Amino acid sequence: MPSTVVVGTRGSALALTQTGLVISALQIQHPHLHCTSHIIQTQGDVDQNTSLRVIGGQGAFVQAIEAALLRGEIDLAVHSLKDLPATLPPGVAIYPVLTRDDPRDSLVTRAGGSLADLPTGARVGTGSARRAAHLHALRPDLLITDIRGNVDTRLRKLDSGEYDAIVLAAAGLRRLGLEGCITQVFSPSQMLPAPCQGILGVEIRADDTTSADLIVALVDPATATASLAERAFLARLGAGCRLPVAAYATVDAAQVSLQVMLASEDGLVMERAEASASVAQAQHLGADLAEELLTRVGPSYAL
Repeated sequence: MPSTVVVGTRGSALALTQTGLVISALQIQHPHLHCTSHIIQTQGDVDQNTSLRVIGGQGAFVQAIEAALLRGEIDLAVHSLKDLPATLPPGVAIYPVLTRDDPRDSLVTRAGGSLADLPTGARVGTGSARRAAHLHALRPDLLITDIRGNVDTRLRKLDSGEYDAIVLAAAGLRRLGLEGCITQVFSPSQMLPAPCQGILGVEIRADDTTSADLIVALVDPATATASLAERAFLARLGAGCRLPVAAYATVDAAQVSLQVMLASEDGLVMERAEASASVAQAQHLGADLAEELLTRVGPSYAL
């Protein structure tokens, strides 16, 4: 058992809070373990103006951290698991840890009220193709525009009048103690969550059995099963931020149920499907539902 572990993280308030949750859980399991945080700037942090679809989608927030991990500069890396591409680089392993937080999306409006209360032509900010597609489908009269920056930056942009509303993950606002800002929480039937939204993931080097022994005690079986199904769906599509895709799994005893969505960016084409299987078949379930949607919309949607 090591005496010290170096944990890599982005420097945003949310990333540091999430890293603190993992470190606290590690130290409960291993009271004599000393953990230090090492902040790493990613491309997504440095460039907060360019659309994520231009600078590399999900990978923009993780590539620099994964490089530091593979160089041995850090022992672990904490991420929002939804930020990780479905395919990991060689030599890296991922563990979904702790119990999943609220997976839903939330609306924050400047004037208060729900999506239905926004006037025609209201400006709604989101950096997610998935959220934009849902918003177009729910309210085609709204102006859906790109927004970048961490949670605090986005809230400041809302307050300054750049946007009438923004859409953020409920889990992130809850972790930051900002749930009081939320004016509406979208049900999965209104806005299906991103794959692994609300789940924290810890990356380690694949051959680092010492770190694996530390982390395995933090893995919640139901959360891990849900992430397997959702990431398998994403992997079969080959999708990242470029496509509006959604996947949300729930686990009840030995059964996993998965809802998925694949859409066009304008929300005019939106195919959804759902099915259940045994926990042991979670990955097959995700891949099978991806195949079903691809059959409906055509192979041009796969990247």
